[in-house]
Order: sequence, then C-alpha cells, then structure tokens
Amino acid sequence: MIARASSSSLSPFRARRGSVLIIVMWTCLGLVSLALYFANSMSAELRAADNRVTEIEARQAVAGGIRYAGYILANFATNGAVPNVADYKSEALPVGEAQFWMIGRDNSQIPTSAPVFGLIDEASKLNLNTATRAMLAELPSMTPELVEAIISWRRAANAQAGGGDSADTGGGSESVYARLEPPRLNKGGPFESVDELRLVNGATLDILLGEDTNRNGALDANEDDGESSAPRDNQDGQLLPGIFEYVTVYSLQPNTRADGTRRVNVTNGSGQNRQQLIQLLLSKNIEQQRVATIVDLAFGPATGQGGRSGPGGPGGQGGQGGQPARPDLTSVAEFMVVSRMTAEEFVLIHADITTATGATQQGLVNVNTASEAVLACIPGIGLANASTLAAYRVTHPDVLTSFAWLTQVLPPAAIRQAGRYITDQSYQFTADIAAVGRFGRGYCREKVVFDTRTSTPRIIFHQDLSAYGWALGLRVRQTLKGTNNSS
Repeated sequence: MIARASSSSLSPFRARRGSVLIIVMWTCLGLVSLALYFANSMSAELRAADNRVTEIEARQAVAGGIRYAGYILANFATNGAVPNVADYKSEALPVGEAQFWMIGRDNSQIPTSAPVFGLIDEASKLNLNTATRAMLAELPSMTPELVEAIISWRRAANAQAGGGDSADTGGGSESVYARLEPPRLNKGGPFESVDELRLVNGATLDILLGEDTNRNGALDANEDDGESSAPRDNQDGQLLPGIFEYVTVYSLQPNTRADGTRRVNVTNGSGQNRQQLIQLLLSKNIEQQRVATIVDLAFGPATGQGGRSGPGGPGGQGGQGGQPARPDLTSVAEFMVVSRMTAEEFVLIHADITTATGATQQGLVNVNTASEAVLACIPGIGLANASTLAAYRVTHPDVLTSFAWLTQVLPPAAIRQAGRYITDQSYQFTADIAAVGRFGRGYCREKVVFDTRTSTPRIIFHQDLSAYGWALGLRVRQTLKGTNNSS
C-alpha cells in the first residue's frame, strides 16, 4: 500500500510555483507599461509631426497670400490708386487644406473686437523720417521726450554738430543722447523700419503698442479686461493703440507718371511749365477756353517771356508789364485751390502734376485713407477738422478718387497750409497675412511691405509676427473650432 504524501512535503513546490507566478505578473506589468509608454510617446510624436505639417501648410498659405497680394497690387494699385477692398478677397482664402487672411485697417470706423481684413496703405501714416516735431507731438500717447529722441535719432551728424540742415535741428542743438548719463551714441540717420523705434530712448512698449499688443488693430478680449491679463488697459470697450499704429518709413511718391515720363511741374508758369500744363489739360479733352482760364488763375496772365515771375524770380520785384510776381506754389493742393479746378477736372490730372523737382517725394500723407488720429497731426487740418474730414469720407465714399473733396470741408487757407504734407496717391502697401493649416492648427503670421512704383510690385520689407499671438479675432477662432467639431 502506497502511503499518501504529506502536505508538508509538497509546500516548497507550491511556494516555488507562486513565486514564479508573481515574477511573471510583474514582468507582464512591466511589458505592458513599456508598451503604453512607447504608445504614448508615438502618439505624442505623431501629434507633433502633424502639428509640424500644419505649420508647413500655414507657411505655404502665407507664401500664397504674398503672391496673391502682389497680384492685387499689380492689377488694382496702378498710378497711385488704392485698391478697393470690394475688388478682391481677403478672408479665409484656401490654399490646399490651409487658409489665410489679410489683416487690414478700416480708418473710417472705431476699432471693434472683430479685425478688419484687407491691404494696408502705408501712405495713411506719418513718416518717421519726414514728420516735423509738431506733427510727431500730436500723435496719441506721444511724449515730448520721445519726440526729441526721435528727431535726434534721425538727424544727420552735421546737424547735431551745428550744421542745421533741417527745420527740426533746433538750431544745431546738442543730441539728446549726448546728454544722457552715461552719454550714448545715436544712429544719426534715417529710420529703416518702424520697429527701429524700439532702440530710441524713451520708447517703452506701453507707448509703442498701447493696448494693441498683438498689433492687429482690433480690441481682443485680453485688451479690454483691466488687470486680469496683459496688457494693462482701462476696460472702456475701446482700443487705444500705440504709435506703431500711426507711423511708417515707407511712404514714397515718384515724380514720374505711369508711362515713366516726368510729371508736369506746376510750381510756376516759367520756362516750359505753362505750355506743358496747357498741353496736359488739352489732352484730357478740357475745352480750350477753360484751359486758358485754369492756367491764368494758376500762373497769372501770360507775359512776353511766357512766365509768371519777373527778372527777380520768385518773390522778385515784378513781372512783365509791371505785374507783381506771384510766389511759387508749394503743393499740388495749392495749385488745385488757386486754379479753381472742379473735382471732375482735377481728377483727370492729379497724378500727372507735381511741385517737386526731385525724383521722389517722401512722407506725404494720403488724406483719403489716413485715420482721424493721423489727420489731426497735419498742419491746416488739426484736431478741430480731423473728425469732420473722417466723417465726410464715410458719407461720400465716391469722391475719394482725388483730394478735390477737401474744398467741400476746409477753407482755402487750410488746404494751402496742409498742401505740402498731403497727397491722394499711395505706392507702398502692407500685406499682413495670417494663416492656419488644416483643423485650424499651425498658426503663423507674416508682414510684407510692397512698393508699387514699378510695373511689378516688389517686396521691400518682410517680418514674422507669429510671436505676437492670435490676431484673427474670436469669430474666426469659433468658426474654425465649429468646423473641426463637425468634421
């Protein structure tokens, strides 16, 4: 008879089997953990790769937007004209699975929470290199110290040493930067970009950006919540931008016509000026008797020398026949006033005449597109008339083909005073393009400035603004979010 094995003799084997089970379970748990870890890593890497793809898509959409902006300017911004936003698309334009927007400005309205889309006219702003001390001082948020620092920064070295080559040299006063502790050297040359203001003494971010920290011209939620989030704002429901919004360095107008020939100089009737103006007016099918009236009003009756000034030249003792010499005209706007041309007549020749002798005129402000804040800086317009001009433009958009409409709003003396600072043409435009890839991801934004003085618009400035954050407003964000949820 075989004896049954006792339980005590089997217990070591059972314990061994239990230890193996525990080891196997821990091993399985480790393998599962490793599998989950690598799966999570691969998932994160896949999402990162997808994000990189969407960013590339967005960048390509921006590149497409830049080419599209060049096409618009080549076809609609000819001979100084400002493209009408109704003539082209500027919102949610598809490029493959990506989309892009051109962030613009509407200078006829108070900025709201929704950004405006379209191209931006650089001639609608003050030029940092040509604006006078008094004009700069009128900019919102500007300080007297910053005005002096800007003037000193752009002033040529010989002017700082007492050369006095500009009305803004202050009689050869010492450089602002030389008076600092410790003394510093400044550039002593023209601004090459608006962002160069960051280097100017006293130019804080609060002054430069104001409440518009993402530089999109719209009142975003964080820009109207007081101290809850940056930037600090007064929570008044209105956007208070910094001076970046109102200044440029790119506004430049050629003294040549669309065909490349020189514009007719209407400074005075001396030399060939009178005859060239007569030929220009006749070529626009203006009646000969009316042409004679316009020319005589502008230059005075023709003399034996065919000119307007006597031997003494401008400001001399007299012209032929004892007629007193008239002072030279200082601007096209002044010519418009003294010649008493109608708006219909003036629009025919406004891009064909000039009072400048150089190849270009820098810093003229386009009164058809300038904001109320910029208009208020122009002598002859000022704060008292700026709102009136802005309101007139809103109610009479069809007259903005030239600045002849100014005669309906300003007295002749004010137009003459403002004339040397204003224009009704623009040749430099900004395309501020923001884009997203598929699923609303991969956001990027680039700013490009075009010069249209040649037949093919050329890029003269390129800047990446992606780091300033989302600039397309809440409505676009919600639209993209809704699209993603539905898909």
